[in-house]
Amino acid sequence: MAIIPRSSYYDKNYKQTAALIRARQPFLIRNILTGSAMFAFTVGVYAFTINAVAQDDFSDVQIPDAPAQPPHTPNAGVERPAGGEVLKRQ
Repeated sequence: MAIIPRSSYYDKNYKQTAALIRARQPFLIRNILTGSAMFAFTVGVYAFTINAVAQDDFSDVQIPDAPAQPPHTPNAGVERPAGGEVLKRQ
């Protein structure tokens, strides 16, 4: 079984080393701003969608009456006598 080579940015317990922290430091502010912008955009789209759906007015849509119930036809296709056999109507 092949062992995955360890990166020089992590120690033997896979914790960040000082080198990794230094390498990531210049990007920290930019990543925070990008993440914040993406989060704000997502929340804005969600809020706009909820607001747009909440404004729908269905008062001009007529609700149809309840559909007519079909007549109840007991034993329409299969007869089951007391013995348990199934007899089909012809």
